[in-house]
Order: sequence, then C-alpha cells, then structure tokens
Amino acid sequence: MSESLSGKVVVESLPYSRQWVSRADIRAVVEVLRSDWLTTGPAVERFERAVAEYVGVGQAVSLSSGTAALHGAMHALGIGPGDEVIVPAMTFAATANCVVFQGARPVFADVDPATLLVDPGVVEALITPRTRAIIAVDYAGQPSSYGALRRLADRYGLWLVADASHALGAAVGGQRVGSLADLSAFSLHAVKPITAGEGGVVTTDRPELAERIRRFRNHGFDKDHRQRAEAGSWQYQMVELGYNYRLTDIQAALGLSQLARLDRMVQRRQWIASLYDRHLGGMPGVRPLDVRPGIRHARHLYVVRLDRERFGLDRGKVYAALRRRGIGVGVHYLPVHLHPFYRRRFGTGAGMCPVAEAAYGAILSLPVFAAMTRADATRVIQAVAEVVAEAKR
Repeated sequence: MSESLSGKVVVESLPYSRQWVSRADIRAVVEVLRSDWLTTGPAVERFERAVAEYVGVGQAVSLSSGTAALHGAMHALGIGPGDEVIVPAMTFAATANCVVFQGARPVFADVDPATLLVDPGVVEALITPRTRAIIAVDYAGQPSSYGALRRLADRYGLWLVADASHALGAAVGGQRVGSLADLSAFSLHAVKPITAGEGGVVTTDRPELAERIRRFRNHGFDKDHRQRAEAGSWQYQMVELGYNYRLTDIQAALGLSQLARLDRMVQRRQWIASLYDRHLGGMPGVRPLDVRPGIRHARHLYVVRLDRERFGLDRGKVYAALRRRGIGVGVHYLPVHLHPFYRRRFGTGAGMCPVAEAAYGAILSLPVFAAMTRADATRVIQAVAEVVAEAKR
C-alpha cells in the first residue's frame, strides 16, 4: 500500500500476469534497431529455427499474433465453406474465430470437468462427414489428451491442430508441446510464457504446410522482400490470397532472447503454482484444477473453482473483493458459444456444453507470472483466505 497526494491509502494492484523483460532482451531489440533489417530479415529466420529446435520439429513459421497463427493453420489445411472443425467451448474466442475466418463452421465440444481440457469422448460424438479437423486447446498451459485425440484424428481421417497459445514449454511424457499435432499454434502476447510484444508461431513437421503459411502471412506472394533482395530480382507473384501477418525482426529479436529463458520462466510459474497448491488446495470451497499425470504444465494460468452451493462463494463477489484488495484476478473464459456473435451467426446457446457453462460460473484465475515473488504469492494467498472467510460468515 502507498499514500496518494490526497492522503488516501492506495492499494497497489498485482496483475494476473505481466511480461518479464531483461536487459538482454533490450540489448537484442536495440541491436536489430541498429541493423539493416527491421522486418523480413535474418532475426525472423533465427527465431523460427530456434523455436523449431526447441519443440523438436522441422518447421516453425512466425506470424503477427497467436490469432494469425491459428488463421494460418486453418488456411494451410484448406478449411473452407461447408467444412466443420471441432473446437473446445472453454477457450478464447480466437480458437473458433479462425474457423469462421475461413467460411467454415466451428462445432463446440464440452470439456472434462476436472481439467477443463476438451473431452475426447465428446469430440468423437460430434464427428460428421463434414468434419475436417479437431483443434485441441492446452487450457491454462496444461497439454490436452493428445494420445486420445491423435487416435481419433487417425481413425476418422482428420487433421489435429493444437491451440498451444498457453503452453510453450509444456510437455507430455518428455515430448514437447508443438510436436504433438499436425500443426501447433503459439501466442507471443505479453502475458504468455515468452513474449514478442505481440506475435505467434506455427510449428509442424510438414514442410508443405509451413510453406503455405509463409505465403499466407505475406499477402500470398511467392517471395518476400529479403528473398528478392538476395536474388537481385524485383519479380514476385501473388499465387493465392493472403494477409499481412508478418512478424518484424524487432519482435523476433525479443522472442529469441526470451526463448533462451523460457525453461527458467516456466519453472518460476510452476513454483508459484506449487505455493498456491500447498496453501489453497485444502481450503474449503476453493478447488484448483486437476493436473494430468505425466505432463509438464506451463502454468500460463492458475485457475480455481469456487463452491457456491456448499460454501456460499459467489464468484462475482469474490472477484470484486479481491480486486478491491489489489489482486488482479481474472476469468478465463466465457464459453465461446455463449458470445452474442456465435448465438446470432450459428444459433448456439446455453445448454450446449453444460460442463463448460457450469465451470464459467465458478472459475477464477489468480495471478501467476515469472516475475512474481514469494511475497506476491503470499499476498494473494492471504487475500483469498480473508475473502473466503468473510463470505462464509
């Protein structure tokens, strides 16, 4: 707490997440600013090679956002009008929007109540002759059930796409997320495991899909500016419809510098989560999400469920009380099929995905980020304990 000029006590806010930028990150960006290339230059290629090597695949393509990465993945797979793509209900809207961008229909699948990851059994029940792909979402940084989803995709001849926006640095049985699906999309937003300010990456072992995404991010041209400069040629052709979804060298330099610290930053997130587990795991009325065995959790979010029925913990009131105490809690997410756009466009509504809908009324995301300290975590734990105790009186 601190005192303002008016003499009032001000509660300093602890955000639910924030970036951690080091001196090395700043030096990397400045070096690019002093170079000949600010975009479509060598820093982009270095960053892409490093990401591909880190996750264990042959190809990585950078784009301007995680949303652009998802859009590029749908384009590369040829998703279009008349197609259906199965998408978890519990996710950020971009997971479904990328399907709509292509003129296709997202089909919303309910989630497992313990983890809020997409339920493979529900996915299978939704497959029709029009289904072309399944998008798995690594909610909160926990890898999806890729073994079961891969078997489904192979059985029905479908593409498997990972929305791994939360999960760079996560793994299943030692195999890193980014290598578990046909295409995997990551976000480089400021609050993600690493940041480029904004940005996204698609990883794959399929060179033909990677090449199509590279064209897609550059207006559909067959050559970018640097390729033309190196060839000493002005010629290029637009071979398909694309977008300006390029990542700059400035952003790539920041992402590459951050990637060198990714494992350390994930470990710090895991440490904060372990403190929460220890102190909140046994608190009546507050239940953290389950963690699947044999996985490495990236801990992008730390989500708890509040029990209103037995303990009177109204999510809205708990949220407001914690915000008054300067604790930057959030709610992730309103199930996508409940957004007004989807209700209007596709006729979706309440009752379609009851598990996700029930979870939405009870979940709360607590602050977790690599730069948090033990004192920060203790402050959150104490605030939650106080608010819960008051709600029970």
